[in-house]
Amino acid sequence: PLGLLTVGAMLPEKWSKRLVDMNVDKLVEKDLAWADCVFISAMVVQRESARQVITRCKEAGLRVIAGGPLFMGEHEQFDDVDHFVLNEAELTLPPFLADLEEGVPKRVYETSDFADLRQTPAPLWELADLKRYAAMSVQFSRGCPFDCEFCNVTALFGHRPRIKGVQQLIGELDALYHLGWRGRTFFVDDNFIGNKGYLKNQLLPALIEWNKNKNGVQFNTEASLNLADDERLMKMMVEAGFDAVFIGIE
Repeated sequence: PLGLLTVGAMLPEKWSKRLVDMNVDKLVEKDLAWADCVFISAMVVQRESARQVITRCKEAGLRVIAGGPLFMGEHEQFDDVDHFVLNEAELTLPPFLADLEEGVPKRVYETSDFADLRQTPAPLWELADLKRYAAMSVQFSRGCPFDCEFCNVTALFGHRPRIKGVQQLIGELDALYHLGWRGRTFFVDDNFIGNKGYLKNQLLPALIEWNKNKNGVQFNTEASLNLADDERLMKMMVEAGFDAVFIGIE
């Protein structure tokens, strides 16, 4: 649940936070009794589950704040949600939190701008029970230079890949490693090779160095098929620890 863990890191430190990932756990009554408000994120395939969760939260008297792909496209269909924090939370969450603090939160917060990922905080990994997962997720970039009809990535995140700094990403991997994670890590980038030059000159050399003497740490990611045109890039990815790539074909 990388989105919610990242949003969690953007919330005030004085707030008590709890993650309920319904892929691996159930939302139980004691969770609702503990909370003052609920931040929910979902994709379109989770629409009905999201409706059920929202109904339970409202019946428990909780304030509901929603964001993510489902609500970006369909927020007008969810009357029970109190506030929508749409698009990229790095830009829309701060004004919501400021208005909430003043007691005047609006219902919808949205923007057409794209965030600078170099300002994105590391996810709050400690909120997740790592033992429940077969893989962890990290994000290096958002956006894709292509415009495939079967994909809505560019509508959400634009055509220009935006990237995190190398040390920023290495810091995230260090945090996971120090929490005891030794399994597979998925780079959830819309197109990992959107900036090939930066990968070959900056990120992959750093990952190769980071992964030395780290037994069991393997990476996988998503990329466009033109990865196969760049033999040097593929070899560097393998050396860095990548052993699988998801390819979308229209």
